[in-house]
Amino acid sequence: MNIILILVDSLNKEALRIYNDQTECKTPALTDFAAKSHVFDNYFISSLPCMPARRELFSGRKEFLWRPWGPLEIFDPRLPQEIQKQGYNTAMVTDHYHYWEETANGYMESFMSLNMIRGHETDYYELPTNGDVPKWVDKMSEFRSTYHMRQYWENVKEFKDECDFFPAKTFTAANEWLDKYADRSPFFLQVESFDVHEPFHVPPPYDNMYTGDLEGTADDYNIWPPYQVYADQDAFFAQTTPEELAFLKAQYYGKTTMVDIWLGKFFDKLSALNLWEDTMVVFTTDHGHDLGERGCFGKQFPHYDSHANIPLIVWHPKSKGDGRRVSALVQNVDLFATLVEASGGKAPENTRHSQSFLSVLDGGKEARADLTYGTFGQGICITDGEWTLFKAPVDGKPLYTYSTMISTPLIVDNPVDGRMGKAPPPPVDQDQFDSTVPYPMWKTPIKIDPRTHEDFLFNRVDDPGQKKNLWHSHPEQRGRLLGLLCARMAEEGCPGEQFERLGLDTISPLRRSDGRGEGASENPRQRS
Repeated sequence: MNIILILVDSLNKEALRIYNDQTECKTPALTDFAAKSHVFDNYFISSLPCMPARRELFSGRKEFLWRPWGPLEIFDPRLPQEIQKQGYNTAMVTDHYHYWEETANGYMESFMSLNMIRGHETDYYELPTNGDVPKWVDKMSEFRSTYHMRQYWENVKEFKDECDFFPAKTFTAANEWLDKYADRSPFFLQVESFDVHEPFHVPPPYDNMYTGDLEGTADDYNIWPPYQVYADQDAFFAQTTPEELAFLKAQYYGKTTMVDIWLGKFFDKLSALNLWEDTMVVFTTDHGHDLGERGCFGKQFPHYDSHANIPLIVWHPKSKGDGRRVSALVQNVDLFATLVEASGGKAPENTRHSQSFLSVLDGGKEARADLTYGTFGQGICITDGEWTLFKAPVDGKPLYTYSTMISTPLIVDNPVDGRMGKAPPPPVDQDQFDSTVPYPMWKTPIKIDPRTHEDFLFNRVDDPGQKKNLWHSHPEQRGRLLGLLCARMAEEGCPGEQFERLGLDTISPLRRSDGRGEGASENPRQRS
């Protein structure tokens, strides 16, 4: 059986009719695909944002309590290599340029075949221009680096129509790979479209497909609002208008439809090559992207369902879903064990956190009763499907990164010492902080300004929009979820000081004073 993984970045369930029948966004290819597949309703993020999510996909290890965005570790298994062990040819086609940045090495190198579509966002593809730029580029520069906005413009300034844009290039390249190599079965093909990631720059007819009666163009409205730096986001919201927010969402919808059109051409290729009956196809995203809800953009903590509960659609030729809805709790990190099992392999013991959900497709036992997710240096979230709790960090508590490497990390949220580009401070210790890792790890202090110190509790059934914080009014549910959270953190083997940093040290007896979580020596995959 062949395996295809399709990952479309920053895709919201809200924009897809299979999850939201009230949306005006058109995605006919995904609607048709879902009608014959399994549709997961409770699929969640694990670690955010882009590359932390991909480290979990590639290695089966949660990241956000240990370290920020960075390269694969020497001890990490590599998903393509694990699948290759089963006799598969492996390949990736992607325009996700973070893969070839210094801050995220080691991911794409494990494929046997690789096609890199260059030039998206701030990919260092062309030399940034010093000359005149269109008004819409200057508009984006009001709250973002002028250098980076000009980098994007230089990369795309020769684009004439949608065939030049990245979804067209990415899925066309994937089609060409299939034409050339599909007969060399079995194969594992990973296709990643960086769109619908910002900037929300789309060509006709998608640019005005959802604008309705709105007047103005991207020359008038910012199509790449800020969100990583808190002050910049606050400044944007202080001067924006309802019309600008509506235009921004219209461009996001337009880009989503454009991606769906080219995804449909990829699905057509599977049909033309008679691949459906012998190919598992998994479609998902790394996270959603808030578009102004609650005065926020992006995918920052607190991780509301609007960007944390994400699409997952699975076609399996031996377990055809016919649109069946799956309520099982699963998350990003589980893709590793699932895809390895689908190839006929077994996930390595040190994957720690990944649990295959392949049996769920046949109505088997659900893998998880609850799950945790978050962003490094921010708070932590837990849900059991009905209730969700966000536990914010306590002010002034220490934070450390743990890694076998000393590298320049990329911090995605308002770091005190700069987002990236600065060398980290010297480590304060080196030890085997994780007993599933056969190497000593550096313990390095780092400072990050948390987005909030407020805690939240929501009932997802009664309040799907998560608008009513029940933290103080439902102490029994709060206490139950805090207990589950402490148990899960200990089982997953997080650094011991995380209990104190998150204000859980008075609740949990499971933390250790040596920096290791109580469960660090155990592999939860071995438990009955």
